[in-house]
Amino acid sequence: MEALVSAAWAGRRVLVTGDTGFKGSWLCLWLHALGAEVSGFALPPPTARSLFEAARIGELIRHHEGDVRDPDGLRRAVEAERPEIVFHLAAQPLVRLSYAEPVETYATNVMGTVHLLEAARRVPGVRAVVCVTSDKCYENREWVWPYRESDPMGGHDPYSSSKGAAELVVSAWRRSYPEGPAIASVRAGNVFGGGDWAADRLLPDLVRAFEAGMPPRIRSPRSVRPWQHVLEALGGYLMIGERMLAGEARFADGWNFGPAPEDARAVAWIVERMRALWGGEAPVADTGPSPHEAGVLRLDCAKVQAALGWRPALRLEQALEWLVAWHKAVAGGEDARGISLRQIADYAALASGGADSIPRRRMTAEESSKGLRPFTPAGT
Repeated sequence: MEALVSAAWAGRRVLVTGDTGFKGSWLCLWLHALGAEVSGFALPPPTARSLFEAARIGELIRHHEGDVRDPDGLRRAVEAERPEIVFHLAAQPLVRLSYAEPVETYATNVMGTVHLLEAARRVPGVRAVVCVTSDKCYENREWVWPYRESDPMGGHDPYSSSKGAAELVVSAWRRSYPEGPAIASVRAGNVFGGGDWAADRLLPDLVRAFEAGMPPRIRSPRSVRPWQHVLEALGGYLMIGERMLAGEARFADGWNFGPAPEDARAVAWIVERMRALWGGEAPVADTGPSPHEAGVLRLDCAKVQAALGWRPALRLEQALEWLVAWHKAVAGGEDARGISLRQIADYAALASGGADSIPRRRMTAEESSKGLRPFTPAGT
């Protein structure tokens, strides 16, 4: 695979919507490490504990507090920052919450995307937009074959449907306003990593239960998902953004970023592997009422493999080891920003096949005085 990301990000003006969220926080850290001038637009962190606050990301970027449902506020932020590229991650990201809050879900995920694309189209200097949707944007047939980018959009629940609708919005803006910025949409699997404390999401639920010494409550143990570390997806998003900034129009399209086929695993497998890594309690079945969620979901990544040579760098077991290492290190007093940056550097080196893909961040005197040590990924 070609170099995961290059020095082309140094000095770039980049806006990340949803910068206070889990994926947005990781992306801001990575972009800042690459030398980009990063700004963000989002509501306050969605959970009491957040990577945004734990890693003190607000010290590294210019943050604008606002809601993508407010078109005027969003446009003012875009006008103030004049970014060259926007990564649009702001969303209502939870399936189960979408059943309780369908109007909010559609207003955020669909109209929020409309507002962002209109702001990007009307503010001079915006050259590219990467819209992050979801693997759940496809009309799920509950079949064993992975979904390709050419498959129809759809969605049984409000969340999935809203992501399919957002994809249709992106397609319409791309075709209707060719004079505007290049627009790509990117669809990842069930991403996880350190610093995710969202509710009703399997890996954060497991971490909370194991930290508390409680048995986790598990629903749908046979459901199969395309699990992957957050850095796998974000590395792909950066590659697509970089190619659009280079003027390669063919990358203004839809792209899947999923794990290796054998790493689409059932919930029960994930739970048992996490128990082995953490030493947690045995799970108990959640017998309460549960709305419909897809039973099987896989992504076909042949398109991006052919176009960019992109492939997952971490096997699922190793990715879970990184997750556990992050949370245990932070619980033991290590700095959340420091271990996150070390994982980013180690991932970039691993994905690019070398140790010099991006410079390793030097530890600060404060971190050294606390006895922090460089992160070394398992198996390397």
